[in-house]
Amino acid sequence: VQLQASGGGLVQAGGSLRLSCVPSGRTYTSYIMGWFRQLPGKEREFVAALWGSGARTRYANSVKGRFTISRDNAENRAYLQMNSLKPEDTAVYYCAAGPNTADSYSYYNSEAAYDYWGQGTQVTVSS
Repeated sequence: VQLQASGGGLVQAGGSLRLSCVPSGRTYTSYIMGWFRQLPGKEREFVAALWGSGARTRYANSVKGRFTISRDNAENRAYLQMNSLKPEDTAVYYCAAGPNTADSYSYYNSEAAYDYWGQGTQVTVSS
């Protein structure tokens, strides 16, 4: 059971990137999907979460209005569309999947809500 994150790279401030998260070994259509990031020298932090087909989403305040999490159930993958990128968005981005339980609605921004993690993809935003 693994998640493969990709799509990171180097982009100028104001630019866009789309990250992809592809699970292997099983389907995750009924799972909550999340994106986290780890800025240099800091703890990993929550970015976005999505339940089901995307009817319910949550975002960190720092990315709200700029980032969009989505899922393509037919292709069994999740995405993080990142627009209006800022240098402070520079980080390693991780996708994660966890059981869609009642607790997930309260703890979606905690790493403990997720059982499966990808290896991370580097996003660098230059000023």
